[in-house]
Amino acid sequence: MRSKTSDSGFSDETIKRLRDSVFLRRIEEATEWLQPRRQQVLSLKPTDHNAAKTVGYLSQLVDSGCIHHDIVKELVARFSGASLGTLPLSDYIHLKLAEGVAGSTAENTEDAINHFDFVISLREDVILDDGLLALAHFWKGRCKRKQGKYTAALDCVKKAQELAVALGLHALLAVIQVLEGFLYFDQERLDEASAILRQAESVLRETDDVMMLGNIHSGYGRIALCAGRYDQALTHLASAMDWFAKRAPAHRNIARSLVTGAHARRLISLYAARKIDAEAVERRGVGQADPSGVKSAIVSRRRLDELRTEALSNLAQAEEISRPRSEGRLLGLARLTRGFLCLDIGDLEHAGIEATAAYDLIPKADRLSIARVRILQSMVESAKYEEGIDERQNATPRILRAQNYAKEALACARETEDRRLTARAYMCYGLTMCAEPFADPESARECYEEASKYFNSAHRDYLWPDYQAFKAKVLNRGGSVDVRFQKWSRGLTDGESFHQMVQEFADIIIPKVWEREGRKISRVATTLSISPKKVRRVLGRLGLKSG
Repeated sequence: MRSKTSDSGFSDETIKRLRDSVFLRRIEEATEWLQPRRQQVLSLKPTDHNAAKTVGYLSQLVDSGCIHHDIVKELVARFSGASLGTLPLSDYIHLKLAEGVAGSTAENTEDAINHFDFVISLREDVILDDGLLALAHFWKGRCKRKQGKYTAALDCVKKAQELAVALGLHALLAVIQVLEGFLYFDQERLDEASAILRQAESVLRETDDVMMLGNIHSGYGRIALCAGRYDQALTHLASAMDWFAKRAPAHRNIARSLVTGAHARRLISLYAARKIDAEAVERRGVGQADPSGVKSAIVSRRRLDELRTEALSNLAQAEEISRPRSEGRLLGLARLTRGFLCLDIGDLEHAGIEATAAYDLIPKADRLSIARVRILQSMVESAKYEEGIDERQNATPRILRAQNYAKEALACARETEDRRLTARAYMCYGLTMCAEPFADPESARECYEEASKYFNSAHRDYLWPDYQAFKAKVLNRGGSVDVRFQKWSRGLTDGESFHQMVQEFADIIIPKVWEREGRKISRVATTLSISPKKVRRVLGRLGLKSG
């Protein structure tokens, strides 16, 4: 990009090449042009030739790692008052796009959407360049995704794609497809997400947009994580960080991948912990000391400790990257994930501290993340209540706080279209409705019915064991069981298969017989004429321990 520049702005030829860098994803070319001219860019004035267009196109390179969003924000701020009134509409459009990008990266999504809507509202003959209109739809789609409005985001994506196809901008189309893939993931359309990401990757590998290639592999990692392929998820996330590091060794996307990696390791550790507990129940049921089983348990627990240590290390690295850049949301997500790790090992005090810190750091407009924080805070308060912490004092406020946190989490989740998060919030709120002295069995049952809608399609993700335990707690309370039986007797299945209903019946009956028979597995097996293994499996799934 060797065009002449003047001391008072950039030439029309330079602007054309900047545009090509954006739409054709020639990131290295843009970087090589920007490096020796960085000071000139930082000194841009509203009156300089092509100043607004320069800022507009540079803002589109924020995600590529060429320029930091704070610089774009600073440049945009220089256009105010009288300087805005002298801008031609074509220049003003670029400025509005840049303002939108700055707002989006600063998590001010509603303000950002307003800027993009202004561009979208103009007639095509006014905008002149349909590529700018495609960018406005694309960025608005990103903002809608941050708000959890996936359907609206996909509408924006489709409009952006139509414009990119009409212009023959294949690289830009691939970038838009990456966003489409993430939206399919958000809607749990995993096969479609994988397919569209692979399609985008085949095009972007012909460019030097390493950041977008990293995003694609991050998407593969999230898909694998959702499908329970945890080791594969870690491999993809490591690949994503390798791509990001080619642009910048400490890019915010690396921090984001580290937090996701910590979450993946936490899920692996939860699975490992459940397996260890189930094997321990099995050994106690047999009533024999198995040296090989004990040795295996020791190895498994060592691996469990390693996973949690690795997760904490991931989070520390993510914070090290995010803190100098004041990345509040990323820092908050790191604290949130650490809080769940503390909760897993029973460190309720530190779990609460991390949750409070996360709430203070995460922008309140991020309803998805705030819902997750409130779920953690509710779980911490519930655990403290159940364990009798502060029992010398009045412990009632704890369960009330747990209910309020869960209620807020549910309200936030319902503002979005995230089905998994909404089901999780219903379970959290439902569990608080089971706690005395403020138990509300009917509300708990309603929460169970709502959460069940997520699992009716044979979902078996990491929430499944929590759902089973929640279901057992709700359905084993007085009246709720009768409601289920009444529905079944009328042929109302709520979309469940016969196998699911049989399993649900077992989950209701076996724990009750187990309690009646003094928590003796052998007596339950004899009474119901089923195998002890079946009894242990049901009790283990419901999180119940043998006496």
